[in-house]
Amino acid sequence: MTGAVAAGTGLPPGRLITVEGIDGAGKSTQLGALAEALRGLGRELLVTREPGGTPLAEALRDLFLTRAMDALTEALLVFAARRDHLVQVIEPALRRGALVLCDRFTDATFAYQGGGRGFDPAVLAQLEAWVQHDGHALRQPDLTLWFDIDPALAAQRRANARAADRLEGEAGGFFHRVATAYAARAAADPQRFVRIDAGQPRDAVWAQIQAALLRQPWWTAPAAGRMAGDG
Repeated sequence: MTGAVAAGTGLPPGRLITVEGIDGAGKSTQLGALAEALRGLGRELLVTREPGGTPLAEALRDLFLTRAMDALTEALLVFAARRDHLVQVIEPALRRGALVLCDRFTDATFAYQGGGRGFDPAVLAQLEAWVQHDGHALRQPDLTLWFDIDPALAAQRRANARAADRLEGEAGGFFHRVATAYAARAAADPQRFVRIDAGQPRDAVWAQIQAALLRQPWWTAPAAGRMAGDG
């Protein structure tokens, strides 16, 4: 769904960069520096999240994180929020040639509802096709930074961070299944995924993110010479 230039702008095509991983992997700790580095490219940057990103999607997020429901209802809520997010925010930004940095996207649905809940991945794939297909192609990220971490370490971090929401309060076995599902998604699409060893200290994690960005063909000077967070 990207071309040589963003439609009607004469600018480079928009890019969708997603950040994924189980709760407690440390994504939020790095998002600010990552956003600053992307702004260094001198292009419009949109920072958003899923579920969320629009008033409707944020309302659905609140229901998703606070109300008890079965796996199908979870999946339907997430994809409904994603559809509004895509139509109202993400696709218009990409058409303008913007960089879109999204905290979670469809990989999280396959990991949490598919892996964690054990919900049928074929049904998730059908929902994905309905929601993310524009008649020409299926919207997928251009780059996914996958924060991979031992679920036991992630649990320790969650315990020290904040009160748990409905998903964060799940037992350890749930997060082992989610982590396994993320690993399977990464193995199936190695060109898109970059594994970040999120169990390392903060500076080492940031160094891995820098290296991943510098390998992208759309990464250009002068930001490539000096990135946010450098010395």
